[in-house]
Amino acid sequence: MPASPDPTTDTLLAILRDTVVSLVRREGPDLSARQLAVFLTCYLQDGNHTVRGLAADLHVSKPAITRALDRLGELELARRKVDPQDRRSVLVQRTLKGSALLRDLKHMMADAAAEAKKRAAAGDSPRKVANG
Repeated sequence: MPASPDPTTDTLLAILRDTVVSLVRREGPDLSARQLAVFLTCYLQDGNHTVRGLAADLHVSKPAITRALDRLGELELARRKVDPQDRRSVLVQRTLKGSALLRDLKHMMADAAAEAKKRAAAGDSPRKVANG
């Protein structure tokens, strides 16, 4: 039988859940887990990002990254531009709308973390995740 998760893991899962709930309740389209992973990688990791590099970082196929970037482009959360130094390569660029979403995400996570801290101080355990 696997060991039960420590309280920190349960708290992190509660923060993740509350953040995702906030994301889906806000106005606008939802992002899939893959789209969110691509978005966060582009916005949280410095440097230039390419389809090839994102695929390698996330261990998914280049077509999967392309589909995620297509959606992020439609939502104006990222845009692609031909690399002027290597015209065969496409760079992924951040946008103002994407930066605003990242800022909103930070606030959602901070709120979720504060709620988790409040529950912990009150002696409430995070919601249990069903097994199976």
